[in-house]
Amino acid sequence: MEKLVPAKERLLKSEKNWMNGEVRGKILVFLCAFIMIAATISITIFLGTKGLQAFVKSGVSLIEFLTSQNWVPSKLPKPEYGALPFIFGSFAVTFLSAIIAAPLGIGAAIFMTEIAPSWGKKVLQPVIELLVGIPSVVYGFIGLTVLVPFVRNHFGGLGFSLLSGMIVLAVMILPTITSIVTDGFNSLPNALREGSYALGATRWQTIRKVLIPAAMPTILTGVVLGMSRAFGEALAVQMVIGNVSRLPHGILDASATLTTIITLNMGNTTFGSVENNVLWSMGLILLVMSFAFILIIRYISSRRKI
Repeated sequence: MEKLVPAKERLLKSEKNWMNGEVRGKILVFLCAFIMIAATISITIFLGTKGLQAFVKSGVSLIEFLTSQNWVPSKLPKPEYGALPFIFGSFAVTFLSAIIAAPLGIGAAIFMTEIAPSWGKKVLQPVIELLVGIPSVVYGFIGLTVLVPFVRNHFGGLGFSLLSGMIVLAVMILPTITSIVTDGFNSLPNALREGSYALGATRWQTIRKVLIPAAMPTILTGVVLGMSRAFGEALAVQMVIGNVSRLPHGILDASATLTTIITLNMGNTTFGSVENNVLWSMGLILLVMSFAFILIIRYISSRRKI
């Protein structure tokens, strides 16, 4: 009995230490979650407050801001702050880049998972990782020195255009779409493939009529995430799109986005001025669109679980 007492004490001490470690772990996890939530709420409140000052404090018309095509902050006696060209440019370059990147990303994912599963991933995976690791300024510099002259010489115009912007963004969001779609195809049960083959379907029929419909929620999630990144990109697009404050009439015309105008003008304004507040309003639009993309992704994910 005397020998059992120390063993029992060690067991109780070990259990007590384990409980203390579990409590510390829970506190640390909850603290991290609280910091993330508090940071998100703080950024939203701050940006919302600053973004609304242009309409509440500075007297800028919300309707004129959203519908006017005239951006002349230096006009006297009444400056004009029409953000429609920039809003249109952001949506245009985002959707056009997704139109290019989505088929390429889905095709690459199908190749890696279904066509050549033994060696396809070994070839494409390093390429995708390389594209992810390239800084956006490098994409912009390559677009400025290679893509813009190519567009100017072969398609006309100045080269600084929506076409150049959407190609640069398509390359940037391609890894995001490819990675998510690849995970979606890998997560599908093999019973779907085996059942399709057992019914006499070919590999292409299985991919087109069985696997793609089954993975469609994941595919849409990848495309939306890619569009979300494209919508918020600034530096690479700024170097190739032209940055003009007018609506483009075609993909060869120069344009501008909300992010490019903010980065170009924010350093030249005085904090608290009308133009500065209007730029914060553009930032609020970007935040609202980010929330919209998140809601779309959450909706798609909930449909996938049904």
